[in-house]
Amino acid sequence: QVQLAESGGGLVQAGGSLRLSCAASGRTFSNYAMGWFHHTPGKEREFVAGITWSGYRTYYADSVKGRFTISRDNAKNTVYLQMNSLKPEDTAVYYCAATSRAGSYTIPDAYDYWGQGTQVTVSS
Repeated sequence: QVQLAESGGGLVQAGGSLRLSCAASGRTFSNYAMGWFHHTPGKEREFVAGITWSGYRTYYADSVKGRFTISRDNAKNTVYLQMNSLKPEDTAVYYCAATSRAGSYTIPDAYDYWGQGTQVTVSS
């Protein structure tokens, strides 16, 4: 089992920045690829960013490329999502997720463990 806990959400004005953190506990963090997804009411959970176990490769949704950066610190068992130039449409609950399986990191079904989520609200 892997336990994930997100933090860093909040209310920010459009154009502002937030950094989300996801702390992992349980099994060896460096064995897992990590992802960030967001969810808004009435929509499916959507992929935001992903990172391989080593941090060597990263993946982004087109809507966040150039604005968001995913990174990880395996020594701290933590993955981060730096969000810059935030827009009102980025408003959502953000979840981090972990998987030890190879495959597409952009779909929710690829992930085995999920955090509880953190709310991000961007005001216009």
